[in-house]
Amino acid sequence: MRLDDVEVFVEAIKAGSLAGAARRLSMSAMAASRCLNNLEAELGVRLVHRTTRSLSPTSDGEVFLPHAQALLEDKTNALADLFPEGAHLSGRLRITASAAFGRRIIAPMLPDFMRQHPALQVDLLATDEQVDIVGKGIDVALRIAPLRDNRLVAHRLCDNPRDLCASADYLAANGYPTALSDLTGHSCLTTSDTTHWSFEQDGQRSRQKVSGRFSANSIEAIFEACLGGMGIANLSRWYVGPALAQGRLKRIVLENAEPEALAVWAVYPTSRLIPAKVRKFVEALEARLAQNPLTPQP
Repeated sequence: MRLDDVEVFVEAIKAGSLAGAARRLSMSAMAASRCLNNLEAELGVRLVHRTTRSLSPTSDGEVFLPHAQALLEDKTNALADLFPEGAHLSGRLRITASAAFGRRIIAPMLPDFMRQHPALQVDLLATDEQVDIVGKGIDVALRIAPLRDNRLVAHRLCDNPRDLCASADYLAANGYPTALSDLTGHSCLTTSDTTHWSFEQDGQRSRQKVSGRFSANSIEAIFEACLGGMGIANLSRWYVGPALAQGRLKRIVLENAEPEALAVWAVYPTSRLIPAKVRKFVEALEARLAQNPLTPQP
């Protein structure tokens, strides 16, 4: 049984189509179809139902799927034991992160990482939309938010402190808030559908209702609106730190509260064996974060 054929079957089930599996494996759709046909012929069963638009496992395919996954994990485990330093990393590593984190933190570290592993391909999906990492075949997601999906496996990488900030023009025109309750009288720049910001107050978590004329699903859009004097933003320190240091924005320090710090998480789609390529990437990211913590001071 060829493991390449088995991998096509597993990826096709994940993607819901042979075309999707072919894209993930960097092969032609015809080659992927040939691999699946070979596997079905060898096993003597039909593994999938195929239509022009979708693909789903047959009952035999559902029985075989966990065994196929185990075969591929055994291969990964064997290579990790043979090459413990990751010298044999290959295939495609699929990463997702927010647009800002992907551009500012992940993209700059990838050239060195890929030079260390020349046989590895990397696909970075940088988006502010919530991605179904199981359905999209993502190997690891970098998330800065409370985790709501208990089915996923998460590893905490580091703290993610946040700062309130505004432009000097905005503060000159609207005043400087000194207490948490003062935010109700200000234009707050929020992510779409956000009605409250979370704060640490007297050792307790509190929520403050906020509103304003502008909201967006992009942190980068909120940052630009803040620079333009449209209101107060609540942004990660690693993102806003340079603008504070350069004087383009002013940090707002409240007397009785500070923005609740979040954390950066590496999120995996399964609790099964984590592939060596994913482990090595997360280790490299942790090393980069340890050398350059996400806490620049203005």
